[in-house]
Amino acid sequence: MNVLGIETSCDETSAAVYAARPDGAGDLKSNVVASQVDLHARFGGVVPELSARAHVERLPAIVAEALSRAGCAFCDVDAVAVTSRPGLLSALLAGVSYARGLAIALDRPVYAVDHVKAHVAAAFLPASPETPEFQPLAPGDLPALAMVASGGHTVLLKMNGPTAFDVLGTTRDDAVGEAFDKVGHLLGLPFPGGPEIERAAAGGDPDAFSFPIGVIRGHPLDFSFSGLKTAVLYAMAKLPARARRRRVADLAASFQKAAIAALVRRAVAAGRETQIRAFVLCGGVAANHALRAAMSAALATEGARLTVPPVRYCGDTAAQVARFAAFQIAEGAPPADPGLDACATSELFALQ
Repeated sequence: MNVLGIETSCDETSAAVYAARPDGAGDLKSNVVASQVDLHARFGGVVPELSARAHVERLPAIVAEALSRAGCAFCDVDAVAVTSRPGLLSALLAGVSYARGLAIALDRPVYAVDHVKAHVAAAFLPASPETPEFQPLAPGDLPALAMVASGGHTVLLKMNGPTAFDVLGTTRDDAVGEAFDKVGHLLGLPFPGGPEIERAAAGGDPDAFSFPIGVIRGHPLDFSFSGLKTAVLYAMAKLPARARRRRVADLAASFQKAAIAALVRRAVAAGRETQIRAFVLCGGVAANHALRAAMSAALATEGARLTVPPVRYCGDTAAQVARFAAFQIAEGAPPADPGLDACATSELFALQ
């Protein structure tokens, strides 16, 4: 069956078609993403109202393109899947409203997908000629540990099944991707800060500054990045203006080293605590090559297998939404109510 996925949780408008088999496996037939980075860059961050308007304007064309690339017509769609939570509420509503209307028009079921869970589903996407090095996770590899590291979330999960999760740890303040963006802003780098910090860090000394790795007493698998962000601010304040401009690469490299260490330490600790040897790293921050390398090396010493989706599937894409919905359908999950609404928070946090 052809599952049409729709993603509008933040500033990426995306649609995808996933051809699902009864066991939940299948083939990704198309994945179209329209970025809004240029729209929000002059504001230094995502403006929710502008994001929602852009989704409304772009969705019809993006969905049409996804269907065209998949060789499908609207009548070939068997189910619609949409990100209903978490994210920017106005942006989510744009996608949910479109998906509900389309499902009614086609007389097809609509499935609600949690954005955080969908990031993990990217690890199950099939390899393609463009990503031959990617070895996807298989349901038989479960249970597994998963870390979602993105602009909105930093969550450590135990995955008992493709759609069943236990929360092991989460951030107490900033998400790691948010910390990257905010530090990038402090350093005067363009938005979004994550890729810019990675580029700047390539020419810097990661040992030039000693930045803290947040620890939550009594909760060793939880994260904290606000102190790290503040430490960068104080380090900059101690430097003369000219020195700050000269030391951007060193500051970026030192910050990136500390942020990566925080993620890697929790991953290793979770593996030792649970004795689970399959690990997934996903979310937008998983596109950071230094993080991918550090996580791979650390888990290899623990005898663990790391699965990281291809960079193109680390961000917010409808491919992962459709993939997760295929698992829901295979497991016999009921479709969403026709009155499906959006929610700003993940249902995962009700599990804590």
